[in-house]
Amino acid sequence: MSAQYAFRAQKSLGLVSGGGGYLPIPGFEDPGVPARTYVYSSDGRLYAYVLPDVVRVFVAENAQLLRELAVRNVLELSFSPRGTYLSTWERPIKLEDGQQHKNLRVFSVSTGEELIAFTQKSQELWDLQYTISESHAVRLVGSDVQVYRPSEWDKGVVDKLRVEGATSVSLSPGLSPSITIFIAEKKGAPASVRIYNLLSLSAPPSCQKTFYKADCATIKWNTLGTQVLVLTQTDVDKTNKSYYGETGLYLLSATGNFDCRVTLDKEGPIHDFAWSPNSKEFGVVYGYMPAKTVLFNQRVRILHDFSSSPHNFISFDPHGRLLALAGFGNLAGKIDIFDRKTLNKVCTIDAPNTSHCEWSPDGRFLLTATLSPRLRVDNGLKIWHCTGALVHVQHTEELYQTSWRPIPVENTPAFTAAALPAAPIPSADAVHHQSVQKPVPTKSAGAYRPPGARGLATPSIYRREDEGGAPRVPTGGISTPPQSRTTSAGARRVVPGAAIKQESPEGSPPRETPAKNGKANGKMNGHVKSRPGSVSVPSPDLAVATPATPATPVDSTLDPVAKKIRNLSKKLKAIDELKEKAMRGERLEATQLKKMDGEADIRKELDALSVGPS
Repeated sequence: MSAQYAFRAQKSLGLVSGGGGYLPIPGFEDPGVPARTYVYSSDGRLYAYVLPDVVRVFVAENAQLLRELAVRNVLELSFSPRGTYLSTWERPIKLEDGQQHKNLRVFSVSTGEELIAFTQKSQELWDLQYTISESHAVRLVGSDVQVYRPSEWDKGVVDKLRVEGATSVSLSPGLSPSITIFIAEKKGAPASVRIYNLLSLSAPPSCQKTFYKADCATIKWNTLGTQVLVLTQTDVDKTNKSYYGETGLYLLSATGNFDCRVTLDKEGPIHDFAWSPNSKEFGVVYGYMPAKTVLFNQRVRILHDFSSSPHNFISFDPHGRLLALAGFGNLAGKIDIFDRKTLNKVCTIDAPNTSHCEWSPDGRFLLTATLSPRLRVDNGLKIWHCTGALVHVQHTEELYQTSWRPIPVENTPAFTAAALPAAPIPSADAVHHQSVQKPVPTKSAGAYRPPGARGLATPSIYRREDEGGAPRVPTGGISTPPQSRTTSAGARRVVPGAAIKQESPEGSPPRETPAKNGKANGKMNGHVKSRPGSVSVPSPDLAVATPATPATPVDSTLDPVAKKIRNLSKKLKAIDELKEKAMRGERLEATQLKKMDGEADIRKELDALSVGPS
C-alpha cells in the first residue's frame, strides 16, 4: 500500500499520493463546493467526506466512489474499526411535532441503509465506541453505559451498567475488552476511576482508584488494552501556582493487579503523555517551562530523562523506534527527534506555527501543518523525513484538516538496521521553499542589555533553566520584591521613568523627582533639570559614565585646594569607568573620548596640587 495523505482546504478536498511524486490520486474529482469534514477508516480501506447535502464514501486506494448517503447538515463522521458501519452527527434541532431529533445515525457502508438512530445533544464524545472485532458497541447516556450488538441493532440495548455521576467512558482495544468509567469530583465527594470487564458488567469493577482534585479526565489505553493512563485536571489551581489548574497522572491495570500515581519531580502542569506502541513504556512532558520529558516503564520506573527543554508535545512513531518531542502553540515550533534504540538525538526540525503534527504509518516521515482557524495565514502542510530533510511543501490559502491515510502497522516495514533510512529526493516545491526561506547570515543583535551590564555574563536569575539558570520557584501568586540595581562601582543606577529618591536637608522628608530622559525639561551639562529647590540629577544616558552619587551638604571647612583635589579625583574616577567600557568593546561618544584624552592634564594638575607650591 503506497503512502497517501488527504487535505481539506477552502475550495477543494484532495487525495494525494506521497510515494515520491506527490500528485493527486487519478480519478478523484474536486467536489466543487466546500467540504465540512473527511475521515478515513482505521484500516485505510475507505475514505468519506461531507458536503452540505450528501455524504460520499470512496475506496481509498483508487478514489472510486462506493456510496452516496443523502443526509443533510452532517458535521461529524466516523467509521467503525473494520469499516462496516458509518456514523454521522448533525446539530440537534427542535422538531415541529415535539419529538426528539435523532441526530446520531448509523449506516451500513455496504448497502447505505440506516440501521439505528439516537439523540445525542453534545458534540463532544458523540460517537459510539466499538470493540476491535465490532462485536459490541458502547455508548454513555446520562449515568448509564449502554451496550449494543452491531450485528443485531434491531434488538436495542443488550446490556447496561448504571454508574451515578459518570462523565466519560473509554473502551479498551485488544481482544479482551474493558471499559474505564470516570466519575468527577462533586459536592465534596472524591473523583474515581473504575474498570469493568465489558462481557461481565454485573460483576464488581476489576480495578478502582479514588482521588481528589479531578474535574475532568483524559484516558489513554495502551495498544494491548492491558493498562490505562488517566490524566486528571481541575479548572482552578487552589494553590494559585498555575493558570491551567492542577493535574495528576495515574496508571491502572485492567486486571486490577497494579495501580499507581505517576510521581513527577518538577512542579507545573502535565503538557502531554503518550504510550509507546510496544505497550510497555510511556512518556510524559511536564513542569513549568522549560518542561521535562521522562520515559517510564509499565511499573512506573524511570527509563530515561531527556532533561529540560521547551516541549509540550510527545509522539512515538507507529513502530516505536523514533520519538518526537516538540514545542507548539506559544512555543517556537522546534521538533527534536530521538532514536529510542540509542536515546540519541537524530535531528531538530524547525516548524514554526505548527498546529497539527502526525507520523506517517511507516514511521519514516512526519507531517506538519498550519491549519485554519487556529491561524489564518501561511496555511499549508510540510512533509519531513525522519532524518530532518524537508521533502515536500504544499501551500494552501486556507487549510482546515489534513492527515495520512492509515495503514495497519503489520503491513509496513519496520526499521531493521541500526542506521536510519536515507532521505528521498525532495519535491520541486520543497527545493523552491528552501531556496526562498534560506536565511541571510547576519550578526544576531541579541537581547537588549543596559549599558552597565554590557560585556558581563548574564545573571543566572535571568537565564532559562536549560541554559544553566536557576530553577523556577513558584511564588504562589506573590510578586517578588523589587531589588535595587547598582553599577559595578557600587553607585545606585538611575532607571529612566522611575522616581528618583533625593537626599534632603536633615530633618525634612526625602523628595522624589520623576526622570524624563531630558525630553520634557531639557538637559544642561549632562544633567536633567528638576523642580526649583531640588538637586540636579545626572542624565540616565550618562549614568554609567558618571555614576550618580547621593547629594551631600557642602563642607564649608574645606579650603579651595582640597575642593580642587576632590573634583579632580572625581574626574579621574569617571575616566576609569570609561576605560572599562572601552575594554569591553562598547562604543563611546565623542565627548567621552575627549574626556579620556584629558587624563594626562588632570593627573599633572592633581600632582601639582598634592605637592603644593614650591
